[in-house]
Amino acid sequence: MELKKISPYCYEIPKSGSMNVPGRIFMSSRMADKLREEEALKQVANVASLPGILKAAMAMPDMHWGYGFPIGGVAAFDWDSGVISPGGVGYDINCGVRLAGTGLEEKEVRPALERLVEALFQNIPSGVGSTGSVKLSAKEEMKVLREGGRWAVRHGFGEGSDVERTEDGGCMDQADPSVISERALARGAKQLGTLGSGNHFLEVGVVDEIFDEAAAHTFGLFHNQVTVLLHSGSRGLGYQVCDDSLAFMAKHVKTLGIQLPDRQLACAMIRSEAGRRYFAAMACAANYAWANRQILLHRARETFQQVLGIGPRELAMHQVYDICHNIAKREEHTVDGQLRTVCVHRKGATRAFPPGHPDICQAYRQIGQPILIPGDMGTASYVMAGTQTAMDQSFGSTCHGAGRVLSRTAAKKRSKGRSIQRELADKGILVKWTGRSTLAEEMPDAYKDIDEVVDAVHGAGLSKKVARLRPICVIKG
Repeated sequence: MELKKISPYCYEIPKSGSMNVPGRIFMSSRMADKLREEEALKQVANVASLPGILKAAMAMPDMHWGYGFPIGGVAAFDWDSGVISPGGVGYDINCGVRLAGTGLEEKEVRPALERLVEALFQNIPSGVGSTGSVKLSAKEEMKVLREGGRWAVRHGFGEGSDVERTEDGGCMDQADPSVISERALARGAKQLGTLGSGNHFLEVGVVDEIFDEAAAHTFGLFHNQVTVLLHSGSRGLGYQVCDDSLAFMAKHVKTLGIQLPDRQLACAMIRSEAGRRYFAAMACAANYAWANRQILLHRARETFQQVLGIGPRELAMHQVYDICHNIAKREEHTVDGQLRTVCVHRKGATRAFPPGHPDICQAYRQIGQPILIPGDMGTASYVMAGTQTAMDQSFGSTCHGAGRVLSRTAAKKRSKGRSIQRELADKGILVKWTGRSTLAEEMPDAYKDIDEVVDAVHGAGLSKKVARLRPICVIKG
């Protein structure tokens, strides 16, 4: 597939065939030279053929093949004439990341690290089908789906400032629990407060480099500070919402006369009954995910205090921010000089709003939205900040992580004969995991170079580097 370089960090797939707009991939020239994901490139071109798409179908430097849209894909559709697609959101709706800082330095935590990692592993359920200590009645589950993180705080799981420093205040108001299937509700009733499996994790890290002192200070970050990074989503409920929606839309789209280049792009017009129904169900799953991460952070706070024998004041664990990776949002963006209401799909991509944007909490409005970019468990993660360039070029979006380069099967093959746990321990990183093959599937070699990915979005101006976090212990699902 033809790739045309249009700027130092942006390549274009020219508009051709059924494409309504070009495709654009944000990456470095070195990454373009190594690009082998022909299927992911084809997916970008396929997305560009959907009705109502604006400007371009986009992908970030962490892009790789996904269901329908590539992971790392971004696309905005006109609210009146465009479509909404579950394949542009993903199965794990509002899979996202939450970062908390503490008042502790590494030297204060390192002596207790083995006890801490063991206690976190015991107190935070992980793995496929894991269930938590929060059992929901039918009535309370409906409240979780409507209220999101606010429900969790109201029930004693955390603080009001956590919700303030969460994307959308931890709640999408468009949620309507009446559209959720009984199967999805049954899966959600027992899984609130659980980490999940695969690439989901809890990571204790250390701030080892600061690039922007003013932004880091505003975010409450300092050198050698101990941090907690959580990556989880809407668990089985979100997966079932996606599954239910795809089954319905695969039939529904045939009634619209739309010729899809890939059946995985099944969709509905945003303002149709089918489109509104999916949006309302997706919002429910997003709210469930925010409640889930809120409870996980609360459990982490309790565990730190228990293991270290300190109180809340001494621990000083404060939420920096919580962001979505898999979501579709109603937003306003300027397109060709006109302010338009659009539906932005971010699948494996992060919102990156600039300084002054009204949707950023007051504490960070002068700096820009915090952006949390997790790497693999053996290297680093990054904190970045949103920019005006992202608003102008990518509908206020940037990358979401390192991005896979090896399938789980390929990673398991490459790990044979190696002890990934020992390799991580040699770097000073303790790890606990659930699942026989989890560590092999999620080993550092399975992911792109996080520094290269971050440098690409920084170079493209989609987000700016604030701080680098080094892991010291990891809980994997």
